[in-house]
Amino acid sequence: MATQASRTASRLMLSPAVVLLFLWMIVPLGMTVYFSFLRFNLLMPGTEEFTGFENYLYFFTDPAFWPALVNTLTLVLGVLVITVLGGVGLAVLLDQPMWGQGIVRILVIAPFLVMPSVSALVWKNMLMNPVNGLFAAAARGLGLEPFDFFAEAPLASIITIVAWQWLPFATLILLTALQSLDREQMEAAEMDGAGPFWRFLHLTVPHLMRAITVVVLIQTIFLLSVFAEILVTTNGGPGTASTTLTFLVYMQSMLQFDVGLGSAGGIVAVILANIVAIFLMRMIGKNLET
Repeated sequence: MATQASRTASRLMLSPAVVLLFLWMIVPLGMTVYFSFLRFNLLMPGTEEFTGFENYLYFFTDPAFWPALVNTLTLVLGVLVITVLGGVGLAVLLDQPMWGQGIVRILVIAPFLVMPSVSALVWKNMLMNPVNGLFAAAARGLGLEPFDFFAEAPLASIITIVAWQWLPFATLILLTALQSLDREQMEAAEMDGAGPFWRFLHLTVPHLMRAITVVVLIQTIFLLSVFAEILVTTNGGPGTASTTLTFLVYMQSMLQFDVGLGSAGGIVAVILANIVAIFLMRMIGKNLET
């Protein structure tokens, strides 16, 4: 009885926070769904009318939709490949005994603490600027023509910036998993004649698979909504070369003032994100069961 009473009391105390969190999530989502069925342009107040699925049809037939979808998937896949491979390499490197190991680990993790807009400004103005950037100066020093990253390779440049931000996160998770590896098992494999490469391939990599799966899930959820880096650097251009679904929704809602069309795009983006999240959750479940 006492246990049941304590459970009831704890639920009652938690209920206000749960209700507030539920309202904080469901009210904006409900309003977005509602606006997605309206012809609602902020430049024409008082002309709102119900149009059914017309906004969704316009969004899917928008010439920028499919390039934005491809760019979104390319961005997510590119950043995941860089951060997972780079994270494994850095984790193995940082796991080795070295002088100043603690300071090195802090420096490696530091980029994750920088705001996305700030890091994008640094990369845009100090590193990738074709006139005054560090890379341009290095190219001129080698007798080469400076490369205009954001004009010639806008999406690759954004992938580089975002990967630089998320690499410390992947490194931290993978380093934590790597430190839990059974050292006796590694020593036994070494005594049996297994070289460093085969020990890494058959012992380290399988041990890191669960951590890699977690990194992929968490990063994918956040990478689907990358926005600040695009706004600060390329503004979605040239043309639609670096426009993602999130930025397309921003353009339709805030630049074209079409709340109805932007809301429909937002709902589509949420549905796609949930599909990806469900797929990854199932993949994680299978990975954890093995």
